[in-house]
Amino acid sequence: MRPRGKTGKRGWALVAGLGLALGVAAASHVASQDVLDTPVAPAASLPRDATTSVAHAGDRVLAVGPRGLILLSVDGATTWKQVASPVASDLVSVKFMGDGTAWAVGHDAVALRSSDGGASWARVLDGRKLLQLMRDAYAQRTAGGDTAAAALLKEVEKAATQSATPGVLPAPFLDVWFADAKEGFLVGAFGLILHTADGGATWAPWTERTDNERRLHLYAMGGNATQRWIAGEQGLLLHWDAASGRFTKVETPYPGTFFGLDVQGDRIVAFGLRGNAYGRLGDAAPWKKITTGIDANLVAVVSLSADRLLLVSQAGQVLDGSLATGQSSSIVDARGGEVAGAVGLDGHRLVLARAEGVVSAALPQLAP
Repeated sequence: MRPRGKTGKRGWALVAGLGLALGVAAASHVASQDVLDTPVAPAASLPRDATTSVAHAGDRVLAVGPRGLILLSVDGATTWKQVASPVASDLVSVKFMGDGTAWAVGHDAVALRSSDGGASWARVLDGRKLLQLMRDAYAQRTAGGDTAAAALLKEVEKAATQSATPGVLPAPFLDVWFADAKEGFLVGAFGLILHTADGGATWAPWTERTDNERRLHLYAMGGNATQRWIAGEQGLLLHWDAASGRFTKVETPYPGTFFGLDVQGDRIVAFGLRGNAYGRLGDAAPWKKITTGIDANLVAVVSLSADRLLLVSQAGQVLDGSLATGQSSSIVDARGGEVAGAVGLDGHRLVLARAEGVVSAALPQLAP
């Protein structure tokens, strides 16, 4: 765990390396207020602030953004309302996990959970709890003679002493993923990864269970009942190996940063910088590049079938791609404010998390 200083009052270095300079002035944070002690009440009118992530479960749609922004729609993104957040930290990722459960994560090591489909939220973790959790876990292992834990404890203490806010380990969580109602993961900057086996009631650090000695940022996690993947910077792609009980590095043809993953069955697509996307169908299959012809970062993939997918760029371009052919073609040009995330709704629309708020974009009739 490398030390992290204060970025915009522990604020908006959004999506820590995604390069999504969405133009939000982190300096607007009030220096005298700790964002972890500042709940956010719904505004009188719907804010048009930047949004950084969007998720849906049926007609229920959530979007999150800076300064604790949480927006909820219950009618398929037709209308929105802001809901209260227990913190004013910048939120960078939101996901539904089934049975009305949703998670939102972000800066200051914040992890929030909703058990009612996003209508209300409770804090599960933050930088204070994380610091104590990691100190306790690695100190206990160190006392038992674990030299690797001793080295990690030193990393944690170094990060704590160099934090801009005493007693807070402010490394951001950048994504959350649950395999089922009980087992889940939080991943983030500087190789941060936590695991829970009880639905988030307790968490354990798993840094030592990853092939990530350089502590590269972990941007995204995805999977299903049989597959678990983590994507990170500088071409880092990790796959869970049950035999060894750790996330092992998988080599791909691409050395650049992956910002996201889409896992469907035994198919995986990893996407990221400068329009790059690579995928494979099955463990034994070779990696194939999906040619996009664009230079903008890819921020989302929407699956249409085992082979077919939509690729969404930071600039607002939407491409219809095929892993089988390795080709894609432009179908929507929604350029305007920068895009940080997207989900597909009802096969006819995309909901985009953009710099000017959350917006919908119509999809054309796609060729079979």
